[in-house]
Amino acid sequence: MKIGIPKEIKTNENRISLVPAGAEALVAAGHAVTVETGAGLGSGFTDEQYTSVGAKIAPNADATWAGADMIIKVKEPIEPEWKRMEKGQTVFTYFHFAADEKLTKAHMATGSVCIAYETVELPSRELPLLTPMSEVAGRMAVQEGAKYLEKLYGGRGVLLGGVPGVPPAKVVILGGGVVGINAAKMAAGMGAKVTILDVSLERLRYLSDVMPANVQTIYSNRHNILEQIATADLVVGGVLIPGAKAPKLVRKEDLKTMRPGSVIVDVAIDQGGCVETIHATTHENPVYTVDGVIHYGVANMPGGVPRTSTLALTNATFPYALRLANKGWKQALKDDPALLKGLNVVDGKITYHGVAEAFGMEYHSPAAFLG
Repeated sequence: MKIGIPKEIKTNENRISLVPAGAEALVAAGHAVTVETGAGLGSGFTDEQYTSVGAKIAPNADATWAGADMIIKVKEPIEPEWKRMEKGQTVFTYFHFAADEKLTKAHMATGSVCIAYETVELPSRELPLLTPMSEVAGRMAVQEGAKYLEKLYGGRGVLLGGVPGVPPAKVVILGGGVVGINAAKMAAGMGAKVTILDVSLERLRYLSDVMPANVQTIYSNRHNILEQIATADLVVGGVLIPGAKAPKLVRKEDLKTMRPGSVIVDVAIDQGGCVETIHATTHENPVYTVDGVIHYGVANMPGGVPRTSTLALTNATFPYALRLANKGWKQALKDDPALLKGLNVVDGKITYHGVAEAFGMEYHSPAAFLG
């Protein structure tokens, strides 16, 4: 199989979808790997590291995409890349279609086979290809939130952990999943007073058992959310419904109840965000203010720490990529029900319920395309 690894072109996206060790394994399995020149530099991998294991270096994006049976990426192809996509070509990456109708329709028009990292789902309900980036983003959310609480950036001027004789900041985390637990670990470790809200009592019991004493758990409902954010210094949005739009838990009118200079970091932004007033931002311009509350909505947070993120991501994605390469997408999906759930768009049709429901489009069973 011919496999293309393009350079990511989203703003300040420095990750790469395949490390040299992965390229070496694919070449050893009989596949031809083409990496766009300079694609790995942001994560600390040189072209020479790829050529030394048998990969080829393409001079530009067009040469990387052209004729490839499978393209492996990190982020969804954006508008300049759509014209490079080919009918029947497998594209394996994060897509987050449910948050963007234009993106979805553009990919439908290409006729490509779109397999999304974020909807690959194990029988345990775990999302193995989303988990590593959720771990990174959850930890980064507290790191970034602590920075923007500084007065220099318009924040309340509060130190997250406080000091002896001065109380710590209050961190409220919406959602007790992978993002939430990692954000809580970071915030608690820095000495903050942490509250996690979730709708699953089972999850809350687990978190109550494993979290330190400065973390409390509260059942998530409208009343409790309003009560908690009113006294929060930092709010982290970590709610996820796999493949579907995130619910809006914090409304515009709720901001008036929050402290001026408080910070919201909405990690759910890839799925539309769980705060009504959030919109996607970039690492270059990460924040804006609404009603005195600082909003951080960077849609590729892990791209800010590309070395860590690339290694964490490819550890998870490579085994699936190898199966797709060795078997072809149809057989690989037949053999692996978890990977089958990653199929979102094929031959211009939507094959994932959450995406179809988001835009009122027709859903098609993925099994119908496997032959």
